[in-house]
Amino acid sequence: MSQAYTTVLCIAGSDGSGGAGIQADLKTFTALNCYGLSVITAITAQNTLGVTGVYTLDEKCISAQFRAIADDISIDAVKIGMLGSSSIIKTVAALLRELPDKAPVILDTPLGSSGGRALLPPKSIALLKSELFPLATMITPNLPESAIICGMKRPPATKEEIEVVAGKLLETGVPSVLIKGGHGEGEECRECLLYEKEFFWFSSKKIVTQNTHGTGCTLSSAIAAYMARGESIPQAVEKAKAYTFEALQKGADYRLGHGSGPLHHAFRCWQ
Repeated sequence: MSQAYTTVLCIAGSDGSGGAGIQADLKTFTALNCYGLSVITAITAQNTLGVTGVYTLDEKCISAQFRAIADDISIDAVKIGMLGSSSIIKTVAALLRELPDKAPVILDTPLGSSGGRALLPPKSIALLKSELFPLATMITPNLPESAIICGMKRPPATKEEIEVVAGKLLETGVPSVLIKGGHGEGEECRECLLYEKEFFWFSSKKIVTQNTHGTGCTLSSAIAAYMARGESIPQAVEKAKAYTFEALQKGADYRLGHGSGPLHHAFRCWQ
């Protein structure tokens, strides 16, 4: 008797340099024993030095990609990354409502590249909150993104401030919130999960490396993969953080390009 794949669908932008976006998502799914499916929302021109161009795809193209997959293949989890425009947000929200089964949806919120280029117009943030947050199982903003979404002047810095922001985000209708801590000060990288009115904190030592391109994409993709495999939300976050930490650690030994290199997603299968 044939065995079914555990599948994860990523809806996101393409990063030709392979460190983030769809490419990082698919590598992560494979590394974590899942079969990756993809719907591309935008094509970026980028390398390890930064993003030089963003080209969003037509909504008909996005819908056609999604329906071709959903009409044929069972989807065990969904990860959403870069969307790029208000019209794409509306399109993706409508498509998610077409799924027959309630697969977990992990919504990452990349509002801009690490080099400062906008990946979603500021005017679209309110629509992101109203259209997609209620359809998501979890949102995964980093510290600066959490502040922007909540209309704050600066990112939360202390444990108390981060928990307050997580509470505000939970009020938007999403069942769980993970605030990623990679942009925080100090020697520890601390993630805050708010789920079922309980806070969970996950901590690891920061790795000294310039190869951090795609860290946020990788963490959210790993959470989606573990949830597709049946892990609870806290367990999925814990295991995803461990995988991302090790991928950062192993990637520190490699060199790609002249800027911020990628994580080593395939460290478990390379000799």
